[in-house]
Amino acid sequence: MAAIDCGTNSIRLLIADRSDAGALSDVVREMKVVRLGQGVDATGELAPEALERTFAAAKDYADLIREHSAVGTRFVATSASRDARNRKVFVDGIKDLLGVEPEVISGDEEAALSFAGAASVLPALGAKPVLVVDLGGGSTEFVVGNSDGVIAARSVDIGCVRITERHLKSDPPTEAEIMAAQHDINAAIDLAASVVPLESAATVVGVAGSITTITAHVLGLKSYDSVAIHGQDVSFDDAIAACTELLGMTRDARAQLGYMHPGRIDVIGAGALVWRTILERLREVSNGTLSSAVTSEHDILDGIALSVAAGARP
Repeated sequence: MAAIDCGTNSIRLLIADRSDAGALSDVVREMKVVRLGQGVDATGELAPEALERTFAAAKDYADLIREHSAVGTRFVATSASRDARNRKVFVDGIKDLLGVEPEVISGDEEAALSFAGAASVLPALGAKPVLVVDLGGGSTEFVVGNSDGVIAARSVDIGCVRITERHLKSDPPTEAEIMAAQHDINAAIDLAASVVPLESAATVVGVAGSITTITAHVLGLKSYDSVAIHGQDVSFDDAIAACTELLGMTRDARAQLGYMHPGRIDVIGAGALVWRTILERLREVSNGTLSSAVTSEHDILDGIALSVAAGARP
């Protein structure tokens, strides 16, 4: 089956086989940074050049899906396309290229799919709640769940692209810009916490590109290594220190980091600020009982593929 996750910053493809036990086995896993959400927060519309980049990537993915004879395809679009007035242009273009209509899903469904994808590769979940945080380009999902499934979820409008475009204009950001951004981030966490019992979590799992990139910085990797990154249990202290370093770097300095994807150079500072603020809040609400977070390379993309495998979206 084939799954496509089209977010604010990147578009990703997973073509996978499913075992009899229900586990996914990767055939193709690709990511392209297309910045579909370029300027959406300010204009309310998808930019023509952003659509062009996204359609070019979708054409490449369509070729791969045909090459591997996938029996089912699901295309999910998230924050940027939810917010855009002209999303019909996007929907029609994708349908022409792939033959399936992209689903512009709600934040709640995005959160549930993120949890399903992350949980699929965790040790068997018990009754103790797990908090999954999916830090994207336009939104961040907070999901608490256990072996029975999702307990509570909330998607809020903070992400590395959105916060960069709203606040972090300077290179590196000024203290005033950081403070203004933190105000927005804390307000969004308050909104999430009004629905999701963050303090109940026994384990924290962080997913998506900003968090995996921050983990690469903690590990001091010379190049991006998903095998080394996946499953790392990173202390809050180490993660917060890495976030502070990345936030304070110039873009030229970030570009010299061997693990840094070129499409993240300008937005990883905002991603780091969001993750740092979340970890500080989690330490506070848990009275220090939460002290580390597991990084997962498996996320909403895997959740989408699992939904196809289950026959939810033929």
